[in-house]
Amino acid sequence: MSSIIRVPIGAYGSGGPYHSSSVESVLTNIRGIKIAYPSTGADLKGLMKAAYYDPNPVVMLEHKGLYWSKIKGTEPAKTMEPDEDYVVPFGKGRTVLEANQEAIDSGESLTIITYGMGVYWALEAAKAFPGQVEVVDLRTLVPLDENLVFESVKKHGHCLVVTEEPALNTFGQALAGRIANTCFQHLDAPVQVVGSENLPAIPLNSLLEQTMLPSADKVKKAIEALMNF
Repeated sequence: MSSIIRVPIGAYGSGGPYHSSSVESVLTNIRGIKIAYPSTGADLKGLMKAAYYDPNPVVMLEHKGLYWSKIKGTEPAKTMEPDEDYVVPFGKGRTVLEANQEAIDSGESLTIITYGMGVYWALEAAKAFPGQVEVVDLRTLVPLDENLVFESVKKHGHCLVVTEEPALNTFGQALAGRIANTCFQHLDAPVQVVGSENLPAIPLNSLLEQTMLPSADKVKKAIEALMNF
């Protein structure tokens, strides 16, 4: 019998320490559960159907800012309803944006590994580097599509992990370590992580919230630093 727990997560302009935080690192350390984190309406439906047929307990993390694309720049999260039989297999990420082969061949490309709201920060930041950035949406955190992640990193040699959680001691940092360990010989720079500031909770004040959270500008600066390493 399936067990699906849907969890609204993430900050979207209202702040508050008790309902806007990201908790994926807590969940990914619980053995025996699967964790999905869709970034579009279509993926939410596809992953929900996959979870329904899965015998394991599933936690579905749903970013509140992506509901009805509440946050500017997340309009692509509103997708046409796919076929009623549309299923997204767990452990199958997607490439949202591809880099040009010329940039890859010249060593001037980079991959961003992300999920949830991070997809939209990455896409907005990538506009400043046309043809140079690949964006990979994990879709599920457990299981992880390691093949897609590692292939992307090996192809580009530069990798940025983007998460809404504070980077210190979290899933994003652990993922960066896995990438560095597996892809070390293919890397031209250390794997970097962009996350929230290392604070205990999301501030209620909207300006402080924006200061704490990642953004397209912060991702853009990280891309520039990696490209110039």
